[in-house]
Amino acid sequence: MSRSIDYGNLMHRAMRGLIQEVLADVRDNGLPGAHHFFITFDTTHPDARLADWLKERYPSEMTVVMQHWFDNLEVTDDGFSVTLNFGDSPETLYVPYDSIQTFVDPSVEFGLRFETQEDDDAEENDPSSETEDSTEENNKPDADVVSLDSFRK
Repeated sequence: MSRSIDYGNLMHRAMRGLIQEVLADVRDNGLPGAHHFFITFDTTHPDARLADWLKERYPSEMTVVMQHWFDNLEVTDDGFSVTLNFGDSPETLYVPYDSIQTFVDPSVEFGLRFETQEDDDAEENDPSSETEDSTEENNKPDADVVSLDSFRK
């Protein structure tokens, strides 16, 4: 039985815990100074909740900005909800931490990017990518071997 430590998932869990802690502090104390967040999340995540018109407009992912105006920030162990203003139309969103793709605070040049396990697996199991790789290898010309002896002193 082979067992290994899954550092990737452990790091993702720790980074999502960091986001939870930051958002909880913002909920309790507001955004300090010039801090603001760009949060990109997967709108197709089964637990993500957003208005139908937003889902239609952003069918796969959406980036929200938490800066000057946001309201009703609630932070849980699984995600957060917040009311944001979309063209003078306040809408409440629920964003599960597992759906977050990027979390950026440009005021301090801090950012997190989450690579999904599914993307990695899809690339590894994608037969077209294997075909491309093997085709490229088969089409490579034979390497020319160049002797550098004549350049040595």
